Amino acid sequence: MKKMKILAIDTSNRPLSVAVLDNDHLLAETRLTTHRKHAEFLMPVIEDLIQKSDLLPNDLNRIVVASGPGSYTGIRMATTAAKTLASTLDIELVTVSSLLTLALNISEPGVLINPIFDARNQNMFTGLYQLKNGTMTSIISDQHTNINDWLAKLTDVNQPIMIVGDTAPFSEAFLKQFGDSLRVADELTAVPNAARLGLYGSQLSPVKDIDAVVPRYLRLTKAEADWQKLHPNEDTRNYVEKI
Repeated sequence: MKKMKILAIDTSNRPLSVAVLDNDHLLAETRLTTHRKHAEFLMPVIEDLIQKSDLLPNDLNRIVVASGPGSYTGIRMATTAAKTLASTLDIELVTVSSLLTLALNISEPGVLINPIFDARNQNMFTGLYQLKNGTMTSIISDQHTNINDWLAKLTDVNQPIMIVGDTAPFSEAFLKQFGDSLRVADELTAVPNAARLGLYGSQLSPVKDIDAVVPRYLRLTKAEADWQKLHPNEDTRNYVEKI
């Protein structure tokens, strides 16, 4: 295995999680959960962790970023920082689903893992994952959906399921459908872990075109939604920049 020093970044939602790894060895890590001032703290945290790891920015070989879905501002901030650093340092960039990143906190084979980000008004960002042969596998793709529509897709699930993340607004509906077979991850497990993100990303192929990387919003931005209301029959992709 070639030596690889990795910077991993996740600011998809309220938590800010950044880690520096040397292959599978964690050098330094910071997780903040008390605010969403990612614009204020992200770059200072990155600089601090690299310094505490006795590294220089040019020592890094790869950046792994949780690129969404999640908070518009959060995933835009992380993706922009990761792209800028990767381009400036001329190093590899890997993007990972923010929902998959959260699912990585659950290491029990056979359990269906249902990561959730609250999108308000009974809507959620979610997907379904399962650990198979040591690999986190997507069972149902990431999506922005309503709780009722999502539970309808899980009607035929007949094995243990664990919800993790912003579960409070949806736990009653899940409990009604799954009863005693439902498991709810604790609050510590519900915080993304950049160290696990970096380790997972170390096994993936880097993107071929850094400039082409965009956040995975999975729903229209406010600018797109407002524009679409005025132009219902036209394609927003021609008029609204993603990043």
